[in-house]
Amino acid sequence: MPSPTTADARTCYELFETSAAVSMQSKPRITPAEYLALERAAETKSEYFNGEMFAMAGASYAHNLITGNVITALHAQLRGRDCTVSASDLRVKVPATGLYTYPDVVVVCDTPRLEDEHMDTLLNPKVIIEVLSESTADYDRGRKFEHYRTIDSFVEYVLIAQDKAHVEHFLRQSPTQWLFSETNRIEDTIALTSIDCQLSLADVYAKVDLHSA
Repeated sequence: MPSPTTADARTCYELFETSAAVSMQSKPRITPAEYLALERAAETKSEYFNGEMFAMAGASYAHNLITGNVITALHAQLRGRDCTVSASDLRVKVPATGLYTYPDVVVVCDTPRLEDEHMDTLLNPKVIIEVLSESTADYDRGRKFEHYRTIDSFVEYVLIAQDKAHVEHFLRQSPTQWLFSETNRIEDTIALTSIDCQLSLADVYAKVDLHSA
């Protein structure tokens, strides 16, 4: 069989590009209302952005330990105050961009603003904490943080590694400026200024086998 000419190859490539473009254009999009209806009936969680749903992967044992440790530490400190800590089952919407997502830990203060009568989608988080995994670390540090920064009530962001003792902390200074600090010392403590709480790395990583991680 004769080999294809350059013109033949170009024609095949153009046909492929056209087919791919048509496929992308014809991919069904769903509305936020349709997403919420599907999500509330689903057994697993998905994020939503720009008409598409994105399934969330399950978390590792270390991830769950760290998340539980953080919630326990903050719950004890916030008892009797006007702030509440919630785990990843609480969905958060970024009103300015339309992202729906599930942060690992959220702190909301004063009166929670919820999107609708179902009362399961928060609009005004004050502190967001994410436990990093290899597959999500770049997204959590980058594009996801860009979404979060558009939330007026959001003033403090904490990123926690699960494979080593390492915590990154961002504190809003102005609408366009954030103060960054980090530590990898297990004896250190992170001050969450906006809610007057402390997170010691010893508490965060309690019972987490960092050597295995």
